[in-house]
Amino acid sequence: MKSILKLGLVLVAAVFLLTSCKRTEKSSTTGWNYNDTEWGGFEKHDYEGQVTGPNLVLIEGGTFSMGVTDQDVIFDWNAIPRRVTVSSFYMDETEVSNVDYKEYLYWIDRVYGESYPEVFKAALPDTLVWREELSYNEPFVETYFRHPSYDNYPVVGINWVQANEYCRWRTDRVNEMVLIERGILNPTPEQKDEDNFNTEAYLLGQYQGSVRKNLPDFKTGGERAVKFEDGIMLPAYRLPTEAEWEYAALALIGNQANQGDERISDRRIYPWNGTTVRYEKRDKY
Repeated sequence: MKSILKLGLVLVAAVFLLTSCKRTEKSSTTGWNYNDTEWGGFEKHDYEGQVTGPNLVLIEGGTFSMGVTDQDVIFDWNAIPRRVTVSSFYMDETEVSNVDYKEYLYWIDRVYGESYPEVFKAALPDTLVWREELSYNEPFVETYFRHPSYDNYPVVGINWVQANEYCRWRTDRVNEMVLIERGILNPTPEQKDEDNFNTEAYLLGQYQGSVRKNLPDFKTGGERAVKFEDGIMLPAYRLPTEAEWEYAALALIGNQANQGDERISDRRIYPWNGTTVRYEKRDKY
């Protein structure tokens, strides 16, 4: 009899645990269920955090003195030191290399080359930037961007407009990759002209692509495309601001005397720790 009672208690406890696990989360304002079609279908996502894009590293925000901190011997007064606070942001671990930009040009040529060759020509870097008076840089003009031995070197000859167009292209390709990895879209390498994945067009419903499986729509009970509010797609890539660039160049987070202080008060001579031209790597100099 006791064993039967124990078994009954175990079953009741198991049922209680199952029902509690399946309990729908409710609004603390109205009491209505989240993610429930019968209660209007308002969606609340279990956001796990932003996915780190390829080659990106997180730069922890903080406060630092921006501007010239040494003596202004010519008295220009065009970079007066001032306290600036920078929010956390992502930045590439390395410069955009020649092979990175070649991938961009390859995509431009494959998608727009036949119908809009001027788009490809406008994206080409200016290799003549190597030419200077009283210097012989002709080998760089001919080989720096084209030869594979320079693939991992930073790309040069890119103007501000080209850099911003590259950021837009990278935003689209990374978000397309995210949707493919999530099983929402199928890869479509045959994209041509205007029929290519664009983040803004996709979010506005102007581009559908090859859909594999959309997200459930709790409002209608069917399916829907991904929205920016889902937290799946990454924000747009962009060029860093002057403050972000100078702050990231300091690279002192974690090296200040007081780890709990967000203010960066020291500056480096070299990109690594220490005051010598050699830096420690794997406990060796």
